[in-house]
Amino acid sequence: MNIGFISLGCSKNLVDTEMMIGIFKDKEYTIVSDPAKADIILINTCGFIDKSKEEAIDTILEMAKYKENGKCKLLIATGCLVERYKDELVKLLPEVDIFMKYKDYAEENKDSNIAINKMFDEIDTLLKKKNSNKKEEGKNKEKSKEKVNNNDRLDFLNRVYTTGDTYEYIRISEGCDNRCTYCAIPYIRGRFVSRKIEDIVEEAKKIGKSGRTEIILIGQDTSKYGIDIYGKPVLDKLLKELVKINTIKRIRFLYTYPEDISDSLIDVVKNEKKICKYFDIPIQHISDSVLRRMNRKTNSENIKNVINKLRKNIPGVVIRSTVMVGFPGETEEDFNELYDFIKEYKFDKLGAFSYSKEEGTPAARIKEQINGNTKRARYNKIMKLQKAISNEKEEELIGKEFEILVEGFSEDGIYLVGRTYMDSPDIDGLAYIINEDPDVDESIIGKYVKAKVVDTDDYDIICRR
Repeated sequence: MNIGFISLGCSKNLVDTEMMIGIFKDKEYTIVSDPAKADIILINTCGFIDKSKEEAIDTILEMAKYKENGKCKLLIATGCLVERYKDELVKLLPEVDIFMKYKDYAEENKDSNIAINKMFDEIDTLLKKKNSNKKEEGKNKEKSKEKVNNNDRLDFLNRVYTTGDTYEYIRISEGCDNRCTYCAIPYIRGRFVSRKIEDIVEEAKKIGKSGRTEIILIGQDTSKYGIDIYGKPVLDKLLKELVKINTIKRIRFLYTYPEDISDSLIDVVKNEKKICKYFDIPIQHISDSVLRRMNRKTNSENIKNVINKLRKNIPGVVIRSTVMVGFPGETEEDFNELYDFIKEYKFDKLGAFSYSKEEGTPAARIKEQINGNTKRARYNKIMKLQKAISNEKEEELIGKEFEILVEGFSEDGIYLVGRTYMDSPDIDGLAYIINEDPDVDESIIGKYVKAKVVDTDDYDIICRR
């Protein structure tokens, strides 16, 4: 039976989808990329902000058409949107045959790996009802239970990688305990839970054996990694273990909060060649009054100190951040403080988004909600500023040489396309290497080549070997 998957939202969601694919493949389903050829379509939804919710619902409705005009027999929805709104979605979207809510299983199974497997064992059982009798179904269900209970890491080790041939994400933790007032993640994903170091290392070794040489550590807050099982944050210790893997050549980690960036973490990043000199620090704001209302565990002084320390101690460090405009109660003075801060500190990479009122969060109950036009104006002003900063930063790169991981060719074949240590997949720019070798072929994909920056194009760089 053919099954097709659609993954929406963040890289953490993609990891879930890849684990689902691995489970179904292990159960001898045929994975297809064309929904027109799928007997079953499974959509892993995102429900973080309004745009994500709209995209999820639009995608479900689009895929539902294959039940009428294609061979699809079963439409399944899971993921964050279903976690939050399953009861409403059942009424709103009768086109969906199965809504799978992760928390229904996670409550019973404290180990998130077992919970994921049990959830998809249930899917497997429901699907088999269409093609098997109850006796066979019972055997399959018992067999699945035995498999899950014998190996609670089956999902991570059986993942089917979908990001290409050069890199892969490793989720080192699940959930979040920060309880920022605007964020629904703790309600969707639950409490913060770290994976064991040895399990992560084992997965990284598997990725290295697959030929992928870059790993990207992700979690809602990677700087707190290990605090729940080791009594303190141990991201630095994890990194020291991962650099020992010979097949892994490049390691980066995303989403570190400023209050937990320790001196020992800075030292590891500085001294280990395999670790990208790259910090993704989602500060959200710089005004202390806004940070307090957000329930952030930091303040403007701490944020500035961390940035200064990173730049002082790690030559060539790249700092990416994310800021939010239009948070309830954000005054013109608060916004101007944020604008001036960005102008002064000049982040290498910066993303911005407007506050989205998320149902059930404390911030949604704040009376001083900001007008939509004001939010858009503030967002546009920040992004215009950052574009100028980015152009300035990229101009400074001209003449410098970088090691670039080649990931493919441009459509016209003129360039090799890849990334430096300064660029994380999907969120940052690309390096375009002028292809002057007519004999170069696809064997170069996955190789690291040195090239000098000769020009820039918005957020990308143009290089020559």
